[in-house]
Amino acid sequence: MFKILTDSTADLPMDYLKEHGIGCMPISYILDGVTYGGDKELDWKEFYSMMRTEGKMPTTSQINPAEAKEYFEEYIKTDKEILHLAFSSGLSGTCANLRIAAQEIMEEHPDVKIIVLDSLCASMGEGLFVHKAVKLRDQGKSMEETARWLEEHVRNLVHVFTVDDLFHLYRGGRVSRTAAVIGTLVSIKPKLHVDDEGHLIVIGKVRGRKKSLNALVDYMEEKMGAWERENKEDMVFISHGDALEDAEYVRDQIKERFGCEHFMINHIGPTIGAHSGPGTIALFFMGESR
Repeated sequence: MFKILTDSTADLPMDYLKEHGIGCMPISYILDGVTYGGDKELDWKEFYSMMRTEGKMPTTSQINPAEAKEYFEEYIKTDKEILHLAFSSGLSGTCANLRIAAQEIMEEHPDVKIIVLDSLCASMGEGLFVHKAVKLRDQGKSMEETARWLEEHVRNLVHVFTVDDLFHLYRGGRVSRTAAVIGTLVSIKPKLHVDDEGHLIVIGKVRGRKKSLNALVDYMEEKMGAWERENKEDMVFISHGDALEDAEYVRDQIKERFGCEHFMINHIGPTIGAHSGPGTIALFFMGESR
């Protein structure tokens, strides 16, 4: 059986990673002059509290090829077939650096095969990509068969989310300072998604928090199409920036409107949260198109 690896940007619960034997490569972040990631972790509640109450602004960095190679070398001691599902190349250079490292490893160890797939996903969209790989592996599919299915269906993984504070998007270059200031004053909440190339795109604006949450569910109705009707057992993923009550509201709306019963809800980890900020709500599901 092949080994599945991913990045900490997938925002999957630790219990899920352990249950399914998934390796998770930590991507570091810096907050208040301290670097976190791997052995040194900051509690996620404290992370969001520091952003909310102290105005701390974290920064992140991508994995370089040397770090990626060192990471893979630990796994090839026991696993000769590795499928790594990477953070979107549209948002980071990590995937490209993982591929460089994988190629070097395979040249040095001819008995090892590593496939690095660009998930074109972020947060629990990447997590849903991993979940699909786990299901296929557990059905007895080979690494190549699993990779082929994922590549064919990656653009069926739909992302849609909203943020509570436009200034975090301004810092990341997603909206202008003027839009952030005016939007905050009049309580404008953007609706965003991750497009076919894995880039973050603003696709709409709504006034008011509750309307922005309902807009996520409306987008699901628009995008899921026949996929939901034909795949009733599919799981819907919801992530949140320390806003569990709002995440549960979105879940309940989906249950009521579409009859979905299978959900995974988890907080957005610091690497993604550094850019999306507290209060973010993100919805991920399989649909006919992004």
